Amino acid sequence: MFDRGLNLTLQAIRRQLTAMPHDLYLIRLIHHQTKRAFPGERLWTAAQLIHPATVRFLRVRNREGCDVYIQPYAEERNPGYILVDLDHTGPAIVETMQSNRHDPCVVLQTSHGNLQAWVQVSTTPIEPAVATWIGKHLAHVYGGDPASTDWRHLGRLAGFTNQKPQRRNWRGHSPWVKVLHARAALAPQGAALLEAAEQRLGTPSKLAQSARLPLAAGANAAVTTATAATAHIYASWLHRLRILERFPQPDWSIADKWIAKELLQRGMSAPRVATILRSGSPGFPRQHSHPDDYLRRTLARAAWELQASPFPGRDLLLHSSGQTHAPGS
Repeated sequence: MFDRGLNLTLQAIRRQLTAMPHDLYLIRLIHHQTKRAFPGERLWTAAQLIHPATVRFLRVRNREGCDVYIQPYAEERNPGYILVDLDHTGPAIVETMQSNRHDPCVVLQTSHGNLQAWVQVSTTPIEPAVATWIGKHLAHVYGGDPASTDWRHLGRLAGFTNQKPQRRNWRGHSPWVKVLHARAALAPQGAALLEAAEQRLGTPSKLAQSARLPLAAGANAAVTTATAATAHIYASWLHRLRILERFPQPDWSIADKWIAKELLQRGMSAPRVATILRSGSPGFPRQHSHPDDYLRRTLARAAWELQASPFPGRDLLLHSSGQTHAPGS
């Protein structure tokens, strides 16, 4: 028998997950009246979440008074998605964010005049402090709720009702959480937001000190400001990709290619990426007798892999869940 309500919820969930792709999602059910989380919190893949049996289970809990929240899961880090909780605003905010190159990948209407926007600033997990700084910055720029900027703040899952009594319509019905905008895309200013946050917090410089790696061939106290800036970008990507944590003695040729892919993916020009590799890759040019040819081949390989399969299996380094904060909208 055709279940129209189930079908509409499935469509809404599918739209949201397609626009914010990830390997695992944390789902939390919180009963509005008791404020208690439903037992059995777990991680779900996209395929599991759009299975009819899963959606039926969530719809029953929703009818029983539970709000349904979601967050892409990245262990003890933010997954690269920033939530902006926007109260008393309208769909025009999407155009404003796009004009500022803070393009949201998902915008939900959680009730009349209340929106939630997800902005993807990175394709790899980022540090909690960095994510919180970016969340607060975007909330300030767009008049968002400053109390909903924690790095692990959950947003609502589309296709379910908002159980807050104060959000009910004039008929006394709970409003549906609707998808207003859904398009998978990195925010063009995502890399700039990350750099601004890290510079404010001092994250990359601490990494460079703790790693005790040379920033460039012949680097010394007379290094230019431009060279230091490009080396800083390389060091920040070492940190974001957790290369030194995962590979204590990395193959720097592979690390160079990974970082080149990340920068090219964000629209950075090939000459600029080559400059960053030259300035930041530890000990460069190392054993390479023809550094320019090495950089040319590295960039060509990175560009080819981006076209073939951008980042296969990159986000599979996931483990157990931590506490996650639910939003207010």
